[in-house]
Amino acid sequence: MGFFSFIVKPIAYISIPVFLIRSLSSSSPTGEYYARVTVYLSAMSLVAACSAMMAIPMAAVGKQYDVQHAVARTFYFVVGQLMDLNVKVEGEENLEKGLPGIIMSNHQSMLDVFVIGRLMPKRATIMAKESLLYTPLGPFMKLSGSIFVNRGNHERALASLAAAARKIKAERVSLWIFPEGTRTLKETPDIMPLKKGGFHLAVQAGIPIIPVVVENYWSLYKPGWFTRGTLRVRVLPAISTAGKTAEDVNDLISVVREQMLTAIRDMTSSNSSSSSPPPPAPAPSTSTLTTPSSSIFKPSSQNESDKGRDLKVEVTPLVPLPPAVLPSVPVAAEYVERGMSSASLSSSSSLNQWKSEVNSENGVETEEDEGMILVGRPT
Repeated sequence: MGFFSFIVKPIAYISIPVFLIRSLSSSSPTGEYYARVTVYLSAMSLVAACSAMMAIPMAAVGKQYDVQHAVARTFYFVVGQLMDLNVKVEGEENLEKGLPGIIMSNHQSMLDVFVIGRLMPKRATIMAKESLLYTPLGPFMKLSGSIFVNRGNHERALASLAAAARKIKAERVSLWIFPEGTRTLKETPDIMPLKKGGFHLAVQAGIPIIPVVVENYWSLYKPGWFTRGTLRVRVLPAISTAGKTAEDVNDLISVVREQMLTAIRDMTSSNSSSSSPPPPAPAPSTSTLTTPSSSIFKPSSQNESDKGRDLKVEVTPLVPLPPAVLPSVPVAAEYVERGMSSASLSSSSSLNQWKSEVNSENGVETEEDEGMILVGRPT
């Protein structure tokens, strides 16, 4: 009996939240949004909690700068399986050719951590604000070779950047940063102005800049909407900093931003042009289209699109009514008019409610998000 309880109880404890999440996700698009956000953040916390146990033995055997790669891949696998998400990469060979380098990626939301999970190379680390060193993540980040920067003190910030450049050059490690410094999530693709800190770092270390562009994923994730799907990412050819000085930083910023902006707009336009027209209306029949998935989420019947989800259409034949129970034409017209008026009011109310729930994420500081920051050059 004891062995039976040992096996059954954990399964029961796990199945209860899974059942609740599946029920919530299938209730409405809003329910699915909160269910997915909960699972995503829970997976992030779980992987972060286990990361220190991975970091200690890896650092002991001289694999300190591979810890971020191992943790990132673990997070990508867990979230991808639970939430039916994946990343499709174009130009991944450019990342391999450009290493070691400063990897610069556009930043839209917390979902970018999933992209890092797919692409974080070995012998790479992140830059973080110094205050994170004194949080529960501090030991893991210290063991994995994270570069800490003090943003509140001018002299110490300059010293941190200089030390980071020496460390990157001597250890030949790569650094992943978000050069925009803020999240930019909106319907139209855009790249915010880039901060100078990462470019000065690349010039001082004498290593290339590798732009990584994540497509605009407004249709997959935004406030109040979070569904399954594929994120497209394009790695651009590395930009050399050989022979560059501080005077060339502004030109480098212009070149990198222009290339990233062109890429994200091109990815968005090609994605729109490649979308197929809607299929013709099905014949009166009963059919079931099923896409196998290991995701814990049920598809919502009220989502914007049913692509890639379980779809079941049932048509019930109409049974003609006897003439005695059919209403007269004026009465029927009155019923139709009332029904249309009620439906219009209901639709208008739902639309206004949906609009009120959507808020822009623009301008939220990156340092308050995942802890990965880019320090602008102090003035």
